[in-house]
Amino acid sequence: MGLNETPSAERINIGFFGLRNAGKSSLVNRIANQDISLVSDVKGTTTDPVRKTMELLPLGPVVLIDTPGYDDEGELGTQRIEATKKVLATCDIAVLVTENADKLNGEENELIDIFKKRGIPYLVVHNKADIKNVNTTDDKILVSALNNTGIEELKERIASTVTVKTKSVRYVGDFVKSGDVVVLVTPIDASAPKGRLILPQQQAIRDILDSNAIALVTQTDELTETLNKLKNPPALVITDSQAFKKVMELVPREIPLTSFSILMARYKGFLDTAYEGAKKIDSLDDGSNVLICEGCTHHRQCEDIGTVKLPRWLKERTKKELKFDFTSGHGFPEDISKYDLIIHCGACMLNDNEVINRMNAARKSDIPITNYGTAIAYLNGILERSTEIIYSKKS
Repeated sequence: MGLNETPSAERINIGFFGLRNAGKSSLVNRIANQDISLVSDVKGTTTDPVRKTMELLPLGPVVLIDTPGYDDEGELGTQRIEATKKVLATCDIAVLVTENADKLNGEENELIDIFKKRGIPYLVVHNKADIKNVNTTDDKILVSALNNTGIEELKERIASTVTVKTKSVRYVGDFVKSGDVVVLVTPIDASAPKGRLILPQQQAIRDILDSNAIALVTQTDELTETLNKLKNPPALVITDSQAFKKVMELVPREIPLTSFSILMARYKGFLDTAYEGAKKIDSLDDGSNVLICEGCTHHRQCEDIGTVKLPRWLKERTKKELKFDFTSGHGFPEDISKYDLIIHCGACMLNDNEVINRMNAARKSDIPITNYGTAIAYLNGILERSTEIIYSKKS
């Protein structure tokens, strides 16, 4: 992602669904005005969801998602259909692409039923209008990816159908005003991306600057010196959650302190649930199953927070023999009934739809769910302090 690009998690997700060879990939290529998906006459060419970020007028930043055919066959076909279903968790709008001129078939109607059940706005697009005799008296969207006809009209229909959500909260800006100093503690360790800051840190800096406040970035070992050099105490200190234990000892109690992950949970509409979920850590027992979910697919280091540090901290806290499963990316399990606790990352790489769907799935199964930062704050006895600035504002 370029420095000036809108993060994928902040973009409108447009999913294209349908049967094999309905022309989904060709249509996505036409809308993107570039070849992002392979196209052939062979059924099942698209074997995995393909995502493309772009600017789509008049909507703005979007992600186009091309999916495998919903009528795929065999064991691999079943896996591809499951991958297609997972895409639905992210979609702001679904586009069903069909080449059936008269009526939809069973799989296509099944897709529409899923759209309706999940409350996803959708459009039905009749492709191959150049060779199919489609009744134009109905209110049908007719396109030809081959001849590049009807594409602009389809873009307009997508824009008029999708609901652009306006967030009621900001990431950091709700807690600062013009001229405030915010200290960001960003440890540079083996897990930090080489040559750049992680996305939540970038977003925090941008949001602070948008508030005409001052972002002061430092590392844990330099934090005390940084605070001492300030004429007045900062309005807020935000730390990487992994450094909570050390940072809380260095920051005077009267200075508000929180973490990037806790702020992200609030920004995603997940904090209240994460706050209550963290308190369930002490109820874990021998043999309890814990699912730890990472929203991105980064290369895991030897001291990876999700697979190494959190399991170790949980065992140290509970003194129990716990069982752990791990997922990454869009691979959230369909069946979570066996778990006693779910701990999710900050989800900066996932859009709000996917985060809320995962949260609701846990609620429906009566499984406590929390996130990295909230869980780490609880483990360090700092949950109340680290959420004080948020809940005092809320009240």
